[in-house]
Amino acid sequence: MAKVHPNAVSPPEPGGATGGPALAAAEGDEPPTVLTVWRKSLLFNCDGFTVFDARGDLAFRVDCYAGGNRRAADVVLMDAKGKPLLTVRRKTRLGLAERCWVIYDGDADADKRATPLLSVRRHAAGRLLGATSACKTLARVATPGAEASAAASYVVEGSYGRCACTVRDAARGGAVVAEVQRKENVGDDVFRLVVAGPRLGAPLAMALVIALDDMFRGSGTGAGGWSARSLLHRTLSV
Repeated sequence: MAKVHPNAVSPPEPGGATGGPALAAAEGDEPPTVLTVWRKSLLFNCDGFTVFDARGDLAFRVDCYAGGNRRAADVVLMDAKGKPLLTVRRKTRLGLAERCWVIYDGDADADKRATPLLSVRRHAAGRLLGATSACKTLARVATPGAEASAAASYVVEGSYGRCACTVRDAARGGAVVAEVQRKENVGDDVFRLVVAGPRLGAPLAMALVIALDDMFRGSGTGAGGWSARSLLHRTLSV
């Protein structure tokens, strides 16, 4: 297997097929942030994610512990030193199969006053067609409390299963603010996350990836995303 985090990762070349020009134009030609996401925790007996920056340094980490008192439907995005940045929480309406993923500021389990930032819902066609579908719209992202309105803050398009997703800013005419891109010569558990400027930002973009991973690889499809694996660990440890 090729090296997961080479120290020579470069932004998409201008004029390339990966959407680099669209990303640059969205934020006034500011160079995009290029991250390498690995669906693996660096800790033993943990599921999660390890995220490297373009220099190969650790940028973010997610460690889903098998035990402990944390909710199985919660996952915390941390910086390289382990400081909680954001919490992604899976919610299910009582009596309904419909789920949403809410992103909170900080550690929502430790801080009951944590602020809801975004709510992510799987698009209806995406629920019917599945993770590897060519359906254009995968998910809609809105500010909590505004989900009932037709307007969304961001729209996720493409295919998460194929590592080919685009996050568009609905308030700015569909400008591209982030992309998930396949990484050459590595397995399906490693891919690039390219974020254009501060409009969405790298932490929130990574939180969206965490929600999409559970949405299309886990509880939404039965394929074993982070919340499904965490729940299984808890069941086996009882």
